[in-house]
Amino acid sequence: MWRLLFHVLTIVLLTLLTQIGGLAWLVALPFKRRLPAFLLAYALLALAAIWIAPHFGRVALSCTERGPLQVQSWMYCAMNRTYVAPELADVLAETAGAMDRAYPGTKTLVLDAGFPFFDGFPLLPHLSHDDGGKADIALYYADGGTYLPGKTRSPIGYFAFEPGPTECPAAWPSLRWNLAPLQALWPAYELDEDRTRRVLQTLAADRRVASIFIEPHLSAHLGVTGEKIRFQGCRAARHDDHIHLQTR
Repeated sequence: MWRLLFHVLTIVLLTLLTQIGGLAWLVALPFKRRLPAFLLAYALLALAAIWIAPHFGRVALSCTERGPLQVQSWMYCAMNRTYVAPELADVLAETAGAMDRAYPGTKTLVLDAGFPFFDGFPLLPHLSHDDGGKADIALYYADGGTYLPGKTRSPIGYFAFEPGPTECPAAWPSLRWNLAPLQALWPAYELDEDRTRRVLQTLAADRRVASIFIEPHLSAHLGVTGEKIRFQGCRAARHDDHIHLQTR
C-alpha cells in the first residue's frame, strides 16, 4: 500500500514539475535499476518533446545559445519549462537583439516560460504560463555601476526582490511571498536601471505584447507606464524580481 502511494505521489509530483516526468517514471517502474531507467526515459522523452511540441503550437527556446537571448539556468531546460508559442519566441529574440544593439554585450535571460504540450496545463507555481503565450525574463543587474552580463542576484533569477512600498495586505491564500530570510543571502548587486527601463519600453512598444506584469513601485521608480504595464495583483507572486510578458 505504501509503495503504491509512493509511486502515485512521485508520478503526480514529476508531472506537475516537468509535465513528462510522471510518464518517464511509469516507463521505469518495471525495471530493477529504476533510477537509471527513469533518467534514460526522461532524457528520451525530453528530446522527443522538442520535435513534438510544434504540433501543439510550441517551440523550444535554445538551451545552448550564447547570443543576446539565453535561458538563465539549465534547470529550466531540464524541467521542460522553456517552451513558447512561435510568436513569443520571435518577441523574445527580437527584444534581446534590440537590447544588445542599444547596449552592446547585453544578455537577456529567460526564466520560466511554458511546458511543451496542452493548453491549460499549469506551470506551477505560476497562476498562468499555461498556453505558450507567457514568459518571464530576469532583471538586469550591475555591480558598482558596471553591468553584469548574464548575472542574476539569485541562482534561479527569482526571489531576489527589489525593495519598495506595497499596498498589498497580508492575505491567504496568496503566492505573494516576501521570503525575507533569503534576501540577505543574495549578492548586493544593484538594479541596472537603464537596461531594465529600456526593455520595458521595448516590450511595451511591441504590438504583439498584450501585457507586462511588474511591481508598481518598480515601474514608477523607472518612470515607465502605459496600458500594457500592469500590476499582477496581491495574490500572485511578487514581480519586482522579474518581468512577466504575454502575447495572449
